[in-house]
Amino acid sequence: MRRTRITPRLARQGLLAALLLSLLGGCSPPSPEPQSTPAASANRGPGDIDPNQWPQPNWPMPVDAELEARVDAVLASLTLEEKVGQIIQGDIASLTPEDLRTYRLGSILAGGNSDPGGRYNATPAEWLALADAFWAESMDSSDGRKAIPVLFGIDAVHGQSNIVGATLFPHNVGLGATRNVELIRQIGRITAIETRTTGMEWTFAPTVAVPQDDRWGRTYEGYAEHPEVVRVFAPAMVEGLQGMPGSPEFLDERHVMTSVKHYLGDGGTQGGRDQGDNIASEADLRDIHAAGYITAIEAGAQAVMASYNSYHGTKMHGHRALLTDVLKGRMNFGGFVVGDWNGHGQVAGCTPTDCLATYTAGLDLAMAPDSWKGLYESTLAHAREGRLPLDRLDDAVRRILRVKFRLGLFEAPRPSERALGGQFELLGSAEHRAVARQAVRESLVLLKNAAGLLPLDPRGRILVAGDGAHDLSKQSGGWTLTWQGSGTTRADYPNADSIWEGLRDQIEAAGGEAELAVDGQFKQKPDAAIVVFGENPYAEFQGDLPNLAYRPGDDHDLQLLRSLSEQGIPTVAVFLSGRPLWVNREINAAQAFVAAWLPGSEGGGVADVLLRNRDGAVQHDFKGKLSYSWPRRADQSPLNVGQSDYDPQFAYGFGLSYADDGALAALSEDSGLTDAGSGANQFLVAGAPAVGLQLLLLGADEQAVVVSAPQASTADGTLSLSSIDHEKQEGARLLVWQGAARMALLSQQPLDLDRETNGDVLLVVTLRVDALPADASVDLQARSGGTQVVTLPLTATLSALDQGAWTRIGIPLKCLRTAGADTAALDVPFALQASAGVQIALADVRAATDHDQLLACPTQ
Repeated sequence: MRRTRITPRLARQGLLAALLLSLLGGCSPPSPEPQSTPAASANRGPGDIDPNQWPQPNWPMPVDAELEARVDAVLASLTLEEKVGQIIQGDIASLTPEDLRTYRLGSILAGGNSDPGGRYNATPAEWLALADAFWAESMDSSDGRKAIPVLFGIDAVHGQSNIVGATLFPHNVGLGATRNVELIRQIGRITAIETRTTGMEWTFAPTVAVPQDDRWGRTYEGYAEHPEVVRVFAPAMVEGLQGMPGSPEFLDERHVMTSVKHYLGDGGTQGGRDQGDNIASEADLRDIHAAGYITAIEAGAQAVMASYNSYHGTKMHGHRALLTDVLKGRMNFGGFVVGDWNGHGQVAGCTPTDCLATYTAGLDLAMAPDSWKGLYESTLAHAREGRLPLDRLDDAVRRILRVKFRLGLFEAPRPSERALGGQFELLGSAEHRAVARQAVRESLVLLKNAAGLLPLDPRGRILVAGDGAHDLSKQSGGWTLTWQGSGTTRADYPNADSIWEGLRDQIEAAGGEAELAVDGQFKQKPDAAIVVFGENPYAEFQGDLPNLAYRPGDDHDLQLLRSLSEQGIPTVAVFLSGRPLWVNREINAAQAFVAAWLPGSEGGGVADVLLRNRDGAVQHDFKGKLSYSWPRRADQSPLNVGQSDYDPQFAYGFGLSYADDGALAALSEDSGLTDAGSGANQFLVAGAPAVGLQLLLLGADEQAVVVSAPQASTADGTLSLSSIDHEKQEGARLLVWQGAARMALLSQQPLDLDRETNGDVLLVVTLRVDALPADASVDLQARSGGTQVVTLPLTATLSALDQGAWTRIGIPLKCLRTAGADTAALDVPFALQASAGVQIALADVRAATDHDQLLACPTQ
């Protein structure tokens, strides 16, 4: 069953690599090819698809008669119930191994917050034991059941990043800056090895999006804004993960199958909105957004994951023309199409537990993490009654079975008995970390180096400051141990070095002195300072932004840089981010500025480039080149090379080396915004309403007062508001009730938070209870459609808190939907109604996942 034919794509590898290298200085998007003829385009709407205008990549696996015979034999033996089970995937947080005795599901997944025992820091041994348990149930043939091995998928997206101790590579935004194709292949190989040690044989990677608007919260998952980088990196990562098609190692027990994602156009949605609508022309959809899929198919990618986004209003999970006619038909894809987390439930007329349309459109395996049982029952009913055609069901099952045979799963023993099962010493091994450290070095992009400040002499006294200096979570970003990458501790990264630790070790080894002071308050004046700061971890829509301003309204990092500079200390800024952001003020405040992206576990790689060796020589020069254009203003969205009005601060392909003149004239500190705004899904920020919202006080008489000053009160005196300090001057608001009244955040436009209810997103409220009489009551309210008000009681929750202490309570957004709110049309996302005597201080309200206290849905 192993192929020996070398694909045409492999013969072109050298040409593609050469083409990639030509991009270092920037380039324009490729000309669309093939061109649509006027006849082909006549009478077609903007969202119509003509499969004949799409390329025909070479699927590297010719028909294998022996394989087909084995697939047919298994298929013929399956009952209708078993066939339906094969096309549904459940999540380990909502599915037990014992469930497979009744529901013979074809695959399982571990979502970003799903772990053995519900603990994000579960041991590798616990992961492997869980994989064994699911495998054993799937292979149990007692009572007439068929032994069909279950597929176990996981988001190993920058290394096996769900597992404590694994090697963490830079996220794709950093890897794109390396322009190193062979390095990408090695990262895939290592990720596969570490994934296999813990029992999984499938990763939901690589992401081959071509982000066109850096406000998108998943920008860091894309290699570049230019399709040619993605076109070359995609097959390299697929080959690293799966092995080379035609070789004996292909899909062996040292490799894993891939899911190239998210098909199609996720990086081109309007406004950079995650899960939004892509209204690009068909030519741009094909030539920009499909670039990585074409080469990934030629590399033998076994799965393609459908995207949440729409194309001209049609959800991809239900887009037959793109899933079936283009991907499976024209593009010769011979693997299977898997859905995203309950993505089928967003198709028109569907719910997470019932979606015939997704299967008839061409989806083969629905990811139904917490809805698998309902989806199984409804899909089985559709199949029994003929609404799901048998040939479509059989085609989906055949595609899944082929992949399982290619992986050798029918012959493989339990995961712990496979070639790498239980070899946990491979997690974060020296060899693997060395490759990750190389990736960090080559991903760093030098934007400024006034007076040749870098590299620093490690024999001097160096201060390391900033809240990113000794924070592995911030350094690694989202999809690291948890979905959002937050809530972890230093102990969760046993095989890693923070940036501070990497710097400290080299400075001390050279005889210098290193001091860590996050706030910059040093004990002895240093010869130079390195300030590490940037974005906090986020994933998916949690990272969506309204503009490219870095931390609007929070100048903490800027003030730290300015303070050091004012003291005459030469300062290097190391910026951690998942995308380019407007940081002109911070660049001006530092003598050197380095874009470090999200480097992962190997902080030592930063030290390798920023510091000289103990003899004063350069250790490693800067090699990184921007794979995303850097904005001149915060309102430049989208900003991509080739635009007619292209005017970046630093162009695509820019990156200094030590041989270059690193001087930089003072940059404009005009952001281009009339209001810097706040991040997406923020409603109250430092006590002030986010852009587009108003803070209202409503008394017992229902007369509303719009708060526009530090103090306000209702006309009847039942509720008053005043500004108080919290983390910054006037960073919170104190609400005092003298009678029944409420405060509310009113959105000028209805807020669509429906996607946020699809998972673990919370309404996170940062508050302090100052007074709560025994007979008082407090309710949380939300309103949709202008009239539909839902109420969740908070009295018991707030009574249990320590009075006078700040805390963050997290209420699942699902609670609002369960209570009857239309979460796609919230005009009041948050309101507090209380009785006389209550005093509560509010600092922040947002949709997020970090919290101090998680609440179940409050009930009366």
